Amino acid sequence: MKKNFVEELRWRGLIHDVMPGTEEQLQEEMTTAYIGFDPTADSLHIGSLVQIILLMHYQQAGHKPIALVGGATGMIGDPSGRSAERNLLDEETLNKNVEGIKAQLSKFLDFSSNSENAAELVNNYDWMKNISFLDFARDIGKHITVNYMMSKDSVKNRLNPDAKEGMSFTEFTYQLIQGFDFLHLYNDKNCKLQMGGSDQWGNITTGTELIRRKAQGKAFAITCPLVTKADGTKFGKTEGGNVWLDAERTSPYKFYQYWLNASDEDAEKYVKIFTFLDKTTVERLIEDHKAAPHLRTLQRTVAEEVTKMVHSEEALENAVKASEILFGRSTADDLKSIDEKTFLDVFEGVPQATITKRDIEDGLDIIAALNEKSGFFSSNGEVRRALKENAISVNKEKIAEGYTITANDLINNNYVLLQRGKKNYYLLKVE
Repeated sequence: MKKNFVEELRWRGLIHDVMPGTEEQLQEEMTTAYIGFDPTADSLHIGSLVQIILLMHYQQAGHKPIALVGGATGMIGDPSGRSAERNLLDEETLNKNVEGIKAQLSKFLDFSSNSENAAELVNNYDWMKNISFLDFARDIGKHITVNYMMSKDSVKNRLNPDAKEGMSFTEFTYQLIQGFDFLHLYNDKNCKLQMGGSDQWGNITTGTELIRRKAQGKAFAITCPLVTKADGTKFGKTEGGNVWLDAERTSPYKFYQYWLNASDEDAEKYVKIFTFLDKTTVERLIEDHKAAPHLRTLQRTVAEEVTKMVHSEEALENAVKASEILFGRSTADDLKSIDEKTFLDVFEGVPQATITKRDIEDGLDIIAALNEKSGFFSSNGEVRRALKENAISVNKEKIAEGYTITANDLINNNYVLLQRGKKNYYLLKVE
């Protein structure tokens, strides 16, 4: 084995519960393990990144990972950690979501190699679709008592008299179906370990119990803590919603910024969880950060490592360049080198005015651009004073009175960035 998997997770703060005997099993032989991913959208978000990283560490340790996409369980909905039942998805939407998630997971795990620990992708709909309710009730349901199912926190919390909503029979059966997944993979692929977040402990142990009772087998469980933020807000959420792994949903620039804006306390945790840097390097980075927190060494390291892993080296370079455009020194050429989506992300919320291409054919005088065409300034006199103070920039470059805006100033053939001082921006959109 390349490394002790449990020890690796332990120093990174990625262990919440381990079933007795798990570590011994992993040291004894290459072991197959799986984690389930819920296809509620056609992209995973960074809340799923911990589970992906668990599988990546697992494969690097010489074991065989299976990523299960829940095409069947996605039709029901996992009650764990929920106070209300979610909307169920139709089959067409689920299939689209499953395909999207499969494509994403292939970026992180090695599915193609001929080695015995090559990763596998499975969809539980493939083995659930032909099972009748009567068969399931007879062959699976009789092995797990209602008393056992009722003892799980995911069920108890929803049956609490103070709970806003109860639990449907559909959701109640979820742990049985997830348990059946584990049993199926145990029988079909010799899968002996299931991993997941700490809220999955009840569902996972139902699977180990089912394997014990129905297959007279021994299976194991590992859960990791749910990632939280020091300020109490939800990890992976911004004012704009989820931070997605899909670049079309969350641009690499916004993705990079999310990590860059982490608090010192969170960044110290994230550098262990979300990067593959070794323990010595991580400890040195933490010490460096504590010595000079204003340099935000940890935040930059996490943002760079995770953006590179999820997107690419090129996407990281563009995200860093875009960040420097807003917060550092840059030129018109730098602005023109980033794509339109990133450019608009960088200047999201900046006031805009629309002008026509005819306005700039013969050159648009800077005074007219800043006043009557945009309303950025309230009068021509105010514009002239700012120009004399050397306070005006076009596309991040200082200009003087007499400057005219032409087609050569266009960014992505559509925009001109006006600026007063360091922080006041205005966009001219050319249509």
